Amino acid sequence: MYAIVEIAGQQFKVAKDQKVYVHRLQGEEGSKVSFDNVLLVEDKGNVTIGAPAIEGATVTAKILGHLKGDKVIVFKKKRRKGYKKKNGHRQYLSEIQIEAIAASGAKKTAKKEAAPKKEAAPKKAEVKESAATVDYSSMTVAELKAAAKEAGIKGYTSLKKAELIEALTK
Repeated sequence: MYAIVEIAGQQFKVAKDQKVYVHRLQGEEGSKVSFDNVLLVEDKGNVTIGAPAIEGATVTAKILGHLKGDKVIVFKKKRRKGYKKKNGHRQYLSEIQIEAIAASGAKKTAKKEAAPKKEAAPKKAEVKESAATVDYSSMTVAELKAAAKEAGIKGYTSLKKAELIEALTK
């Protein structure tokens, strides 16, 4: 099981018990933090994509420590002008360990949406069954565009792979 989560303005692909270095987080060493901006969750081949985030899904982590990254040298020079500037930078980082990925909230909201609309539910089930038979994630972009052309989707030439998959599964 893995998830793509946004932490401190950056997106990370994380799995349980993985250690990740992120931009400095507020909090003491040993404290737990949770991130609710989960963009994608994969669980045993079942991929859930948020639009833009999955409601109810959270990733919890423990802050292992605060540290500084490697030094980056910034050197600017203009030749034949006598202009040289040397500058250094060390990024403040936090090391976190992913403790749990909870996608249970996404499943509950899907059930709540399906329960009131009993007439619309069989139509969605039929579409999901046909989408389940075709594995779009293993297809190339050219194959996805050909499938989109056959399905009659307009503007498929400018779509990215994830957008093509989403359009074809609807």
